[in-house]
Amino acid sequence: MPEPTERGRLLRGGRAVARLLLVWALVAVSLHLLDLWLTGFAMPLWWQPTVFAAMLGLLSAVVWPLIMRFAPPGAVLFLGLFSFLLLGAGILGISFAVPYVYIANLRTAVVVAVVMAGVASLVSSMLAIDEDEVFFRRAARRARRDGSDPRDDPPGVLLLQIDGLGHDTVRRAVRDGDLPTLARWVSEGSHVLTDWHCDWSSQTGASVCALLHGSNDDILGFRWYEKDRDHVMACAHPVDAAEIERRHTSGQGLLANGGAARGGLFTGEADHTSLTMSAVPFLTRSYRKRRDPAGSGYSAYFANPINVVRTFGSALVDVLREISASVRQHRARVRPRIRRGGFFPFARAGTTVIARDLVVSAIIGDMLAGRPVVYADFLGYDEVAHHTGIERFDALAVIRSIDQQIGRLHRAARLAPRRYKLVVLSDHGVTQGWAFTNRFGESIEQLVGRLCGGTPPANGSRRKPRTGAWQLGAALAEASTGAGPIAMALRKRAGRQSTRDQHRTEEGRPSAVTRAAPGVVVVVSGHVAMVSFTEHEGRVDMETVEREFPDLLPSLVDHPGVGFMLVRSARSGPIVLGRDGVRRLRDDSVSGEDPLADYGPHAADLIRRTDGFAHCPDILINSRYHPATDDASPYEIHVGSHGGLGGGQSRGFLLYPADLPAPGEIVGAEQLHRVVRGWLGHLGHPEPVREKETELVAET
Repeated sequence: MPEPTERGRLLRGGRAVARLLLVWALVAVSLHLLDLWLTGFAMPLWWQPTVFAAMLGLLSAVVWPLIMRFAPPGAVLFLGLFSFLLLGAGILGISFAVPYVYIANLRTAVVVAVVMAGVASLVSSMLAIDEDEVFFRRAARRARRDGSDPRDDPPGVLLLQIDGLGHDTVRRAVRDGDLPTLARWVSEGSHVLTDWHCDWSSQTGASVCALLHGSNDDILGFRWYEKDRDHVMACAHPVDAAEIERRHTSGQGLLANGGAARGGLFTGEADHTSLTMSAVPFLTRSYRKRRDPAGSGYSAYFANPINVVRTFGSALVDVLREISASVRQHRARVRPRIRRGGFFPFARAGTTVIARDLVVSAIIGDMLAGRPVVYADFLGYDEVAHHTGIERFDALAVIRSIDQQIGRLHRAARLAPRRYKLVVLSDHGVTQGWAFTNRFGESIEQLVGRLCGGTPPANGSRRKPRTGAWQLGAALAEASTGAGPIAMALRKRAGRQSTRDQHRTEEGRPSAVTRAAPGVVVVVSGHVAMVSFTEHEGRVDMETVEREFPDLLPSLVDHPGVGFMLVRSARSGPIVLGRDGVRRLRDDSVSGEDPLADYGPHAADLIRRTDGFAHCPDILINSRYHPATDDASPYEIHVGSHGGLGGGQSRGFLLYPADLPAPGEIVGAEQLHRVVRGWLGHLGHPEPVREKETELVAET
């Protein structure tokens, strides 16, 4: 980053003075209006609002930081309510110092505090003033006090992840002006925009675990069933997230040696974390000691009443914006669409505003502290794209707001005591389509359950397989395995009852984990569905499935919502079944039409790798992708979804500084980790030492 010029420093100083004077004037006017409106508050003399505003400014600038420095961290965790109580008490105290000012009680003083915080927040927004000026002053004081120059250290790296934003959408948003900060970087040549190909499991759990820990082995989806434990793993469950991280921790996490993780699922072995699923305080047993006390990030942010008013005011606006957008979609009869009522407007505001503001504030603190690598996840776009679509107006509004925050971080990085490189990326893309359940009248779980002898759906719909299509696939499979469908009576079993069948989807609705039929478990994750037969230990081969459930494979492979299926043959190994052909992954031979023709050049390798996972299900189903219309029907109730192969979900984006080595083609999130690790080495960051090696050195 270029050094800030003297002219730039003067401009920032001028903006700070302008902000101070404007806040003083507006607070004085607001106090006068409160005198006219608020019962129990009186300033009868003309000069009182001006003096009171000055003393209130002194309280906020000098006394308030001292109070918060010694206040217990838990005091400000409850959404900043304690902050307003303290500030209200301070205002009540000022009223005794200014003659003839009357404030009836603490409740009235708190109302005055809320109004004053709102005025300060409004002025900050009007002048585009954020924490940058405060950040710069604190950094300069620290550098002078320490007598060192942090710019002699290797440049730090900010890894800013926009969850779910695909490469094609980024290109169009850059072109159309929806990402002005990123567009400016690309046009100026400071950054290079490229894509990377996701794993078959194109979702946050697999991508982020590989990015931060270097491995996503055996992560099959956002949720999956582990037959040997009779347990459904869910990346969004704190205990499961901690277990996933434990399995993939090697002592060489990307954020080890003083890094920070802000938002997301995993820590990357960072010493500083907040809003991270695998490190939720009191819900997970941390196997690494963190340097941050529990809740310190929230305390630092919500301790400032201005932050509280600004964030929750913006959140309320976003709730109203979501309700308006939902009504507009319904009136215009936009399709595909899903219901967007209930709790979702508040969940949306939690990701698009509250979590975003907390993450940005934490990153600014990380830069002030000079931390070497910071990873942050902006969740808002992915959440909105699930419900509204990938490029509809309210989804694009979310990425514009994220771009604005990235621009703010870019400005802060130029003032940081340490140099920083900004890398912007996504964990996957999103493919749009009409949800499978809405399109076909039954869910994939109901379909599998019906074909396995479970109770049919209420509407009684039954689809007959298209005989000609399945005959080709069955004949080809029979020729290669020596076994075909065998008509046998369906044996109904009383399957074991899992103690953990009920989970929740990413957006908080009831789980897509279903006992589809006795002894049959179906777990869905976006565009993939996983079928496991619990009466059999280990992986169940295709011949057994054909023998025990003769209608299942023919009907599934012929269904218009199913693209292909992965099964394991006892004789031929992993086989991909399509409606009009079969691909044997052992030798990549194809009979009929290649079922992977529409899913990209890396599909076979990615599926072959997944087949080797320890908990690969007995049948793994991918939705049907239509290249002509660029859509697919997800197995969850989404408009925009991901988790499998086909369309934009398979292509994330990577925007990196042009002075870093070109990464070449990136296939899989593990390779993305190696690219970022190489960049850190190129910049001079030491590679973390494995824990076992560290222990050995200590013993020696």
